[in-house]
Amino acid sequence: MSSHLRTGSASYQAAAQASEDAPRPTRAQARAAARAQARRKRLRRTSFLGVGSVAAVAVMAVAGLMHPHHTDSADAQAAASAAPVPARTGQGDASRSVDRAAPASELRQLPGLGQGFLGQIPADAQQVLLVTGKGRNQNTGTAVLYTRAADGSWLPGPTWPARNALDGWTTDHHAGDLHSPIGVFSLTDAGGLDANPGTKLPYLHSTAFTSPGTGFEGESLADAFDYVVAINYNHVPGTSPLSPERPMGASRGGGIWVHVDHGGPTHGCVALAKPDMAILLRDLDPGKHPVIVMGDAASLAQ
Repeated sequence: MSSHLRTGSASYQAAAQASEDAPRPTRAQARAAARAQARRKRLRRTSFLGVGSVAAVAVMAVAGLMHPHHTDSADAQAAASAAPVPARTGQGDASRSVDRAAPASELRQLPGLGQGFLGQIPADAQQVLLVTGKGRNQNTGTAVLYTRAADGSWLPGPTWPARNALDGWTTDHHAGDLHSPIGVFSLTDAGGLDANPGTKLPYLHSTAFTSPGTGFEGESLADAFDYVVAINYNHVPGTSPLSPERPMGASRGGGIWVHVDHGGPTHGCVALAKPDMAILLRDLDPGKHPVIVMGDAASLAQ
């Protein structure tokens, strides 16, 4: 029992004893005492309700049912409900509908390709290096590595500047014609003068990739073959980029690679800047059966 209750009990006993010793009150005094007692009860009930109201307000505030800036204004409520939900910024949470939305960069189909070239891409190819030349007789263009998503859409990587053969593109490539072959070819083998930058493709690290001399514009070719990926045009898949085998015969040319840009046109290859080549090598995955689709824009649209 608390000290408060013990004190109260003693007071009650003392009051009871005093009541026994006191003379009995008159009827008028009894009625006045009853009215006073009723008033005291009403006051106690009012006080209790006041305390209870304060307690209820406190509970509502803790439960989040009240806000210091809460207003009953219908206009304010309407404005609040009309406020847009912010997109994810990396720090806050956003609606799940934003998370479910497909990235704007995903494409249902590879851009710039006509049905003829789309039909040549193997069904199991989940990576496509799309090299698009500016013109049939031009030697510059762009390259983009696309990766197929689970829903069949294509997710593009960055766009890289690219070079091709001095005299442009051809559908009938022959040795020494200074054109790059147009078509769809698999990518299975890599190598280079530099060590493997982290590719999953079979990689031959060899000094045999040294290229002496200069290019068509007098540029050094010393770094051209630091990294190479064999394009399987007249090349046996699963062999080194240096393999001399030519399934279609030597007259149809060979040694067509994606290699490091040396600052000028190529003899028939595709060239990318060295940092871009390193990224390409790291991204290519033999498990995704990568291919290259290459040619000038007008030809590829057919």
